[in-house]
Amino acid sequence: MVTTVQNYRNFLRNNKISCESWFETFEVEYAKEELIALRHAYQLTEKSCSGISSITGEPAFYYALAVTDILIKIKLDYQTLITALLYEAWIHTELTINDIQQECGNNIATLVEGVEKMDAIHFTHNESQGVFNNTAHAETLRKMLLAMVEDVRVVLVKLADRVQCMRTLPSTSAVYQDIVARETLDLFAPLANRLGIWQIKWELEDLAFRYINPDLYKKIARLLNEKRLDREAYIEKFITILNNELKKMGVKASLTGRPKHIYSIYRKMTRKAVDYSQIYDVRAVRVMVKELRDCYAVLGIVHSLWQYISGEFDDYIATPKGNDYRSLHTAVIGPNGKTVEVQIRTYDMHQHSEYGVAAHWQYKEGGSREERFEEKIAWLRHLLEWKDEVNDLSDFVEKVKTDVFADRVYVFTPNGDVVDLPNGSTPLDFAYYIHSEIGHRCRGAKVNGRMVPLTYTVKNGEKVEILTIKNGNPSRDWLNSHLGYLNSVKARSKVSQWFKQQNTERLTASGKEAIEKELDRLGLNALSHERLSKAMNLHSAERLYAAVGRNDLRLGRVAHVAEKLLGRNEAKQPAPLIPQRGSSRLKESTDVRICGVGNLLTRMSLCCKPVPGDDVTGYITKGRGVAIHRTDCSHVLRYNSVAPERLIEVRWGQENEKTYPVDIEVTAYDRSGLLRDISAALANEEINVLSVATHSIAKSHRAQMNLVLEVSDLEKLSRVLAKITQLPNIIGARRKV
Repeated sequence: MVTTVQNYRNFLRNNKISCESWFETFEVEYAKEELIALRHAYQLTEKSCSGISSITGEPAFYYALAVTDILIKIKLDYQTLITALLYEAWIHTELTINDIQQECGNNIATLVEGVEKMDAIHFTHNESQGVFNNTAHAETLRKMLLAMVEDVRVVLVKLADRVQCMRTLPSTSAVYQDIVARETLDLFAPLANRLGIWQIKWELEDLAFRYINPDLYKKIARLLNEKRLDREAYIEKFITILNNELKKMGVKASLTGRPKHIYSIYRKMTRKAVDYSQIYDVRAVRVMVKELRDCYAVLGIVHSLWQYISGEFDDYIATPKGNDYRSLHTAVIGPNGKTVEVQIRTYDMHQHSEYGVAAHWQYKEGGSREERFEEKIAWLRHLLEWKDEVNDLSDFVEKVKTDVFADRVYVFTPNGDVVDLPNGSTPLDFAYYIHSEIGHRCRGAKVNGRMVPLTYTVKNGEKVEILTIKNGNPSRDWLNSHLGYLNSVKARSKVSQWFKQQNTERLTASGKEAIEKELDRLGLNALSHERLSKAMNLHSAERLYAAVGRNDLRLGRVAHVAEKLLGRNEAKQPAPLIPQRGSSRLKESTDVRICGVGNLLTRMSLCCKPVPGDDVTGYITKGRGVAIHRTDCSHVLRYNSVAPERLIEVRWGQENEKTYPVDIEVTAYDRSGLLRDISAALANEEINVLSVATHSIAKSHRAQMNLVLEVSDLEKLSRVLAKITQLPNIIGARRKV
């Protein structure tokens, strides 16, 4: 049944709270200086709330005391209690954050603001019937999540506030009752469950169910009440039998009947499609022991006394629930053939099951920073799991998922601060988020203490550490979108701005180097820079270099024009290798899906291994069809001298999923695990390796590897070369010509 006792009412004297009587109920739990701070907050709240009523019609001061009293029951620290008191005063009166800061300090003011950010739940839920497409709404919810991650106490205050709101709901309108009850059942109860705070979870569920389905609520309540005396007598008999047997076996334990909750009975009836009489845990017993080993000893004794029901045993000790709940659950056929559920746990497990995250989050002095950091990571995981839990409940939560969470990732600094980044962000994006100079000087990164490449995609809950050098500058490669260094628009703009601020001579040299590097890597270096600059209406190579150096011109655009000049833009045409002279009809090869001449077959030459995007030429062989070569292949140059009539102009056709062998040369400083790391990088890109040949150069301590890879096109090849180049100790990776 629902618990609605409000402890503060026991201390009303002439319709006024007796401060001393109230404090006496919990003052032994707190230090002297903490009680002084609590009394000050009590007086500030009482003064501020004088004559003010809450939304439920109750005096705001009494409402604040009731919320605080709930938090006292789950043994929270004094700062949380002060926050609960002052939050009600802040939202109902003229009290400001500055006032709270001056009267109670920065920590309390921050907590009060954090609780206020959780009001985004109310705001957005009320909008759920309309269209949720406002960026401000999404930003509000992101701030809410960050506030929750930063300090779990803001959530605990909000949950206690919701319990008191539900307790006083009868005095409000039916429409308001329905809205608040559904919001409670859809959002707040799952959050309490995710945190493992069962006391609050059960009460929120039962109170909400009372308003959402009042008829069924009353029916189940009546059935429970009708058999209450018989049930209590039966449980007492069951406990006596079990306790006597435990004593015989030398097992010390505490046994109690477990109260039943209406909503949980309803859920089981619905889930199992059974009626009330078939719910096994209407009669329930809880056994608590000191040691873990005693849990299984008790389980054995229970099963030796009574027949257990198949399919009703759960070992949440070996496999805890997502909220870290641990216990043994079994159901047996007890005396007189009646079913009884038995829960078995240690006292520590029970403490966690009742108070959840509140039992573990330490706010007093003590505890290492690393422990606090691990707690924050676990808490973030709980929050994200809670968000996933409620995703299917309504259009509202689906919009929250789409517009707020799905495109964000939350990571930690080494100090435990939360950083909110776009999904797909890299350590370099993280560095520029912290500060431009950190980004400029970044030369490496660790994630959860492990070295990762700067192109690594960070994930929720990871700790990111940036490694810098004293006088570092950004790399031009960071702006190349194909290489995957930056995902954030802000980070990219900061790098672009840095290059624009450099002097012209330096920019020109930088641009030239970047162009040469990109064209060489892609096998486009046969094209003169003067021709390229004129094709781009820049009239000279110097102007081309400067434009790239200032980042006014993207390297991707330069590469695209270079491909076009070399005929590689024709890779997008609808048919593969089309003859440019002669009248033979097109024929598609069954293996390479390109067209030859007449009925001749086509094949890829092994000497130069062309891939889609390469400038290619066909050579009509004697009896073996058309051999396809790269235009810059040495064989083509020789054929042009001795048999030019057998060369035919061809072009690539439609893109396909066919792969082609390509020779790659990798140079690196020799080290253990080098080949393993290269293989892993290729596997991540789903690249097949046909052959590998390695040899070491002892004098220079270098290693050279020749690999034959299967790739589908130049873009894929470019990305693979970039991934290899980013590995530790790699000097260079390029396609062999």
